[in-house]
Amino acid sequence: MAQQLEVIESRTVSINPATGEILGYSYLNSIEDLRASIKEAREAQKEWEKIPVKERVKYFKPLTKYLTENADMLAETICKDNGKTRVDALVTEIITGAMGVNYYCKNAHKFLKDKKLGTGNIFFINKRSKCVRVPYGVIGIISPWNYPFAIPFPEIVMALIAGNAVIFKGASETQRVAEAIRDAIDYIKLPDGLFHYINMPGRIAGDAFLESGIDKLFFTGSVAVGKKLMAKAAETLTPINLELGGNDAMIVCSDADLYRAANGAIWAGFSNAGQSCGGVERIYVEESVYDKFIKILSEKVEKLRVGYDRDFNVDIGVFTTENQLNKVKEHVEEALSMGAKIIAKSKVVEGKNTMPAMVLVDVNHDMQIMKDETFGLVIGVMKVSSIEEAIKLANDSYLGLTGSVWSKNLKKAEKIGRQIKAGAITINDHLMSHGLPETSWGGFKQSGIGRTHGFLGFYELTQPQMIVNDILPFVKKNIFWHPYDKKLYDGLKGILYILYSSNIKEKIIGTFNLLRVFPRMFKK
Repeated sequence: MAQQLEVIESRTVSINPATGEILGYSYLNSIEDLRASIKEAREAQKEWEKIPVKERVKYFKPLTKYLTENADMLAETICKDNGKTRVDALVTEIITGAMGVNYYCKNAHKFLKDKKLGTGNIFFINKRSKCVRVPYGVIGIISPWNYPFAIPFPEIVMALIAGNAVIFKGASETQRVAEAIRDAIDYIKLPDGLFHYINMPGRIAGDAFLESGIDKLFFTGSVAVGKKLMAKAAETLTPINLELGGNDAMIVCSDADLYRAANGAIWAGFSNAGQSCGGVERIYVEESVYDKFIKILSEKVEKLRVGYDRDFNVDIGVFTTENQLNKVKEHVEEALSMGAKIIAKSKVVEGKNTMPAMVLVDVNHDMQIMKDETFGLVIGVMKVSSIEEAIKLANDSYLGLTGSVWSKNLKKAEKIGRQIKAGAITINDHLMSHGLPETSWGGFKQSGIGRTHGFLGFYELTQPQMIVNDILPFVKKNIFWHPYDKKLYDGLKGILYILYSSNIKEKIIGTFNLLRVFPRMFKK
């Protein structure tokens, strides 16, 4: 079968991308189903947000046990539905999911608690302000097929803990995983109507969510679709959070541990068949260590085994869709036609929808593999004469999701990292910050808008509301309230003299004029 995703009548057919085996069928929801779900969710959310955060958290604590007890089943489901290896599924999706649940349960109360703001000026000393976090209401989550569990699962958990209801649409290509998420949420027995799982084609889902009155939409996918959704959301000023991919750069300094850097490049560039928005796609190496780095990287790549994970006998899985495989092949063919060379290739064991992992040299920024998101089993490596050149090339992209710097001098590496225009910078590592629940995720430039995970993720799922109290209720009116006259004007101008004038005479006059109108605050 040419595509992993097929629709028969009103069902989605899930197909193993490595074997063509039919894994199952999923009922296809209508737009009317979506609208009914949003309506039901809105009613349930009204009661849910009234429950204290610490009480809401209690519902989610059993999820870590559920993920632990069902880890093998979940890893196999992800492997068959997405094509990645079970090790990748376990490490990048299930373990990080469990860690995320545990972290959010422990810290949600701290992130969402009222924050006292203090007094900004002595003349408003009677005012006490605080910021409270208010849930949006009904959150829509549209997730992709490359990390079908790890991307939506923490967003769902955080949104619910924050007091929202959730409508979740998993990727059509990975419906087995989406249904596994649904089963996990069903396990904790939330109040009826609070969480809904929807299966509909991606081409209509975004518009349908926005037209059906969702309160905020979280979308992970392509730049092109993200732009369309943003334009659509503008019609109703619906808030939208976008994560739209990356073309991540890796800078290898002359003092780097080259073996760690090579191992890191392989992990971050090729795990999940390179289908990682935060994976390494471009490497810039200082010329003094370039040859040695290439030699180490090539030797390691040639030992990799790519194919279907039947019995843990491969290092890298297959592509999730044939379309993605073809896109990667096109990028490689274009680069080769423009002078690039393949310096190393991995082995291919077996499986449909696959190709060797490869390293290209003699590349430049006119090639798609260096300027666009390739999302596959290819890494381009360039020699640079200086770190300044590396930084310039790293920033020569319309995307800016993550980046990394490799050096034994951590202070120097951070200084370099701060100059890379990307949402997350890792030192001597890459493609792991998404797995740190305390570290917010999101990018610069066209890599997206907004953040998920960490305290910033909770802020994205709630709106700030300011509460201002007056602690002097016996005062009849503020000094600047009606009625107005010249005496009041002079008295109020006295505030400026007292606070900001450098002229002593003006300060004295200002104080006198202000005291003259002060008694009006106590008059009815």
